[in-house]
Amino acid sequence: MISFTATTVIVVGLILLLVIAVALTAYQTAHRLDRLHVRTDLSWQALESALARRAAVARTVAVQLPHDRGERLRGFADRAEAAARSEREQRENRLSAALTGLGVDALPSALVAELADADARVMIARRFHNDAVRDTRTLRGRRFVRWLHLGGTAPMPVFFDIVDRGGAVDLPAPGARPRVSARVLLLDAAGAVLLIRGHDPQLPDPRGFWFTVGGGVDDGEDLADAAVREVHEETGLTVPVHELRGPVFRRQSVFTFAGQRFDSLEYFFVAATDRFTPNPTSLGRIEAEMVDEFRWCTADDIRALVADRPVFPADLADRLDEARAALAANATVTLSEIR
Repeated sequence: MISFTATTVIVVGLILLLVIAVALTAYQTAHRLDRLHVRTDLSWQALESALARRAAVARTVAVQLPHDRGERLRGFADRAEAAARSEREQRENRLSAALTGLGVDALPSALVAELADADARVMIARRFHNDAVRDTRTLRGRRFVRWLHLGGTAPMPVFFDIVDRGGAVDLPAPGARPRVSARVLLLDAAGAVLLIRGHDPQLPDPRGFWFTVGGGVDDGEDLADAAVREVHEETGLTVPVHELRGPVFRRQSVFTFAGQRFDSLEYFFVAATDRFTPNPTSLGRIEAEMVDEFRWCTADDIRALVADRPVFPADLADRLDEARAALAANATVTLSEIR
């Protein structure tokens, strides 16, 4: 009886110690998360201030330009500053491209210096913010944090990815057509989507990014036919056109890749498939250089990935259920915007 009681006390003591250790770890982690969220909020405020200053400088530059060009630049600055968070990256990229296309030879040297300073402040503030976002997402992505819901109700912070002005190219002329792309969300029976990890071969950053299967639509090519072609070229899978659902999502973005600037309009189809190992059939030279890995990812997998690398579309994890629902035989498919 004494032995049993002693054993019980030891077991209870060990359990209490374990509970205390878990509680202390949870408290410390929650405190660290709180500090990271504060850091992220403050870095965003600093970035917004830097972007606002750049917009103000752009409006000053607009005064020095011929009326039509000045009004156009002022419009880009106003729309960037007033944009909602979900549209801010696209608007700021357009302002960056407009500023790059100016040519500064005719501007006063003091104004050129002020514009360069504003650009540098935006670049530094953006990098500080993205560092804070990365650290926060990495900690919130850990299983211990997710299981105990230590992140609370705070929204997951998102990266702010815009093109630094040094890498932008001239803005297309007014009325220029965007590059139209057909992309496909290939979903297996478990609802996982096939993603590709790649990188810009002209950039030294090894992190790269994740994206969906798909690519540009050729002149005169049907959108669905382009989707089927891109799937076959990039994965080796042949998907009959009648098995595509959609397009279900549309995404507008401005980005640079391999030294070129793209004003992109992407349409996303959905197709069901058994899980398979991709075997690309005809990648171009640049595509072959950029593709690093294929991976099937659930929504939770995607949320874990973005702690380290951007995933495009940015809110794909939150929209996978919607994409899966579109595969139902009698489902009503509507086109909606995705970020």
